[in-house]
Amino acid sequence: MTSSRIWKRCANAVAGRPAFVTLSWACSLAVVGAAITLPAQTKPAPQSIANVGDQWTTYNGDTSGRRFSSLAQINSTNVKNLALAWAFPTRGLAVKGTPLVVDGVMYLTSPDKAWAIDAGTGVQLWAWNRPSDGNHIANRGVAYLNGKVYLGTPDAHLICLDAKTGKQVWDVVIADSKFSYYTAVAPLVVKDKIVVGTSGDQSDIPHFLAAFDPETGKVVWRLDTIPKAGEPGAETWPDENSRQHGGGPLWVTGTYDPALNLMFWGTGNPHPVLAGDVRKGANLYTCSILAIDPDTGKIKWYYQPSPHDTHDWDAVETPVLFDGMFNGKPRKLLAHASRNGYFFVLDRATGEHLLTSQFVATDWAKGLDAKGQPISDPAKESRASGSLVHSVGNGSTNWMPPSYDPQTGLFYVNGEEGWSFWYSDLNAQGKPEDHQGGGATSLLENTVLLALDYKTGKEVWRRPAGDARVLAGVLTTAGHLLFSGDTQGNLFALDPATGKTLWHTRPGANLSNGPMTYQLGGKQFVAMSAADTLYVFALPE
Repeated sequence: MTSSRIWKRCANAVAGRPAFVTLSWACSLAVVGAAITLPAQTKPAPQSIANVGDQWTTYNGDTSGRRFSSLAQINSTNVKNLALAWAFPTRGLAVKGTPLVVDGVMYLTSPDKAWAIDAGTGVQLWAWNRPSDGNHIANRGVAYLNGKVYLGTPDAHLICLDAKTGKQVWDVVIADSKFSYYTAVAPLVVKDKIVVGTSGDQSDIPHFLAAFDPETGKVVWRLDTIPKAGEPGAETWPDENSRQHGGGPLWVTGTYDPALNLMFWGTGNPHPVLAGDVRKGANLYTCSILAIDPDTGKIKWYYQPSPHDTHDWDAVETPVLFDGMFNGKPRKLLAHASRNGYFFVLDRATGEHLLTSQFVATDWAKGLDAKGQPISDPAKESRASGSLVHSVGNGSTNWMPPSYDPQTGLFYVNGEEGWSFWYSDLNAQGKPEDHQGGGATSLLENTVLLALDYKTGKEVWRRPAGDARVLAGVLTTAGHLLFSGDTQGNLFALDPATGKTLWHTRPGANLSNGPMTYQLGGKQFVAMSAADTLYVFALPE
């Protein structure tokens, strides 16, 4: 059966389906199980964190954030035959997270909702629903540990469910939603703790990261991203009032190195967002990468990609962990493509700065300081008369997860470049009336998928997205493939070394989450959500 006929039959099945019924038999395709000889590959450097294998057990597949899978049944020689295996509709509920697959079961989320699905057939096993009045912007997924799944809610609760039945085990409050706290981030399992942070950007509130006991839901420790009086970093704020309204939300799941026993989380922007004059200083620990002891919640080191941010360009983007050579020496590395348009490489054991480069054109900074941190140009900050900035208003990238492929040694990120106009909106006393204090309008936007050489920060290849924005993440595999998508519904596989298109399909709706892959019964699958439907692909017989 041709790919177009499969899509037509599946589309008809979805259009006439009752709630959560598995699609017709035409949507279930077997995968070739025979061994396949792959093209010659560069031998990857040994990594201190194991690559993703048959299962996808956490938000990024493993705790490194690389989103690289060792599966290779689907590869550059046969990906052209990839076809739809099954699809799971959520009936109008947007899926913006990455599903997990553990022991043959897929766990999928949307705000207020979670499903368990047979990962081989797409049959629903259970559904959980808990309506709330909080912010429903997104839910990035669940965490899994010892037969239980954990997820955050729009009203800032942490929920524990029995993985087999979907029955709720416990429900604890993370933060008070009356103050506009909510939880969009997928929790992270680190040893015997569930780690999750607060989200929110609608009011001037300080945020925090917390670790919970997986059995009881009790708080083990809490790390405030805005330091209190007398704590290190408090001196980077002008006064106590500014700290109490400081911001620093957590939007994207962190990463973890078990050998170093260090977690790495990126934090969000300070408040008020654009009115920097009322919060003079670097404003720690906003727009920062934090290296954290998971046993105590103490900060071991930090690095701030955007000191004193005045453009809402936070640094929550995934801190990606890998081992590799740098300047002729083997290093434990952390790479970060930040929303401000700069690419950073650090030694993750010590926080030592190794490299800073621009991954898209931007002119908001007038140079770099001794630590490789951009120095903001006052002429490019918001003001009453406005300022033109060579960068898009939304930032040069966002929450969409990047990937690092140890076979190519390249870092991949979806970025945006263009121009924007920034203005301030202050009262007669020079104070902002809301948490923004101004705004921005993007004048020109161009989305590109970029491959970067982490040793130099230079671009190796780019794939323009045309008129489409890209809000999808990136997945690379040992089959010498890169998967991603765009807001016009295009899903594609590329050669990660060159950017050449090897396969393309179009579910026809906005792709705004991270693709993932898993293997079940000797068959490899690739999954990606488009709007309110999860599509799962495999090789036909």
